[in-house]
Amino acid sequence: MVGRSHGLRHGGRGQGRGGWQQSDLPPADDAAAWLRGRLPEGWFTGAADVTVDREEIVVVGQLPDLDEDLADDAARSAAEAGRIARFREETRDERIDIARQAEHRYRRKVAWGARLGGAEEMFTTLSVPVMTRLRQPERLVLDTLVDAGVARSRSEALAWAVRLVGEHAQDWLDGLKQAMARVDDLRARGPEL
Repeated sequence: MVGRSHGLRHGGRGQGRGGWQQSDLPPADDAAAWLRGRLPEGWFTGAADVTVDREEIVVVGQLPDLDEDLADDAARSAAEAGRIARFREETRDERIDIARQAEHRYRRKVAWGARLGGAEEMFTTLSVPVMTRLRQPERLVLDTLVDAGVARSRSEALAWAVRLVGEHAQDWLDGLKQAMARVDDLRARGPEL
């Protein structure tokens, strides 16, 4: 049940067939700061990376470096994976508690991950279906990726294409996000009468 402070109830007004709409969600502008303040000291070597979208908050932190000398890259890789697995197990109960608090506050699921050296592992993440209608030229692009073995399905091909655009258009996407934030600020202020 969504708290009364947000004026919404689960299954009530504002929830369409696709779940909560963006306008129904509480703002999560302060989620990174709240989570960084809530995380226990010593979990990560610096501030955790916190990414927020409409459905999910992802928290990924850098674990302390390994102290021991290792024989080769394979041994280092195995030790890093083991340290991440240990962190996952040792922090499970506390991560669940923090996630519940954040989910109550922001109405988004929380996913966790850790990185160490060359390894990064996500513990829990959402895979959210996105419905779209594509015309034949776009479908042919996806089918070519499937036929070439780049992807196993149209869905996987579309996810691959989105990742590729994200990697090569990050500056443009960052500029777009900044412009949208400016529009939100102006909309919130409203006209001066």
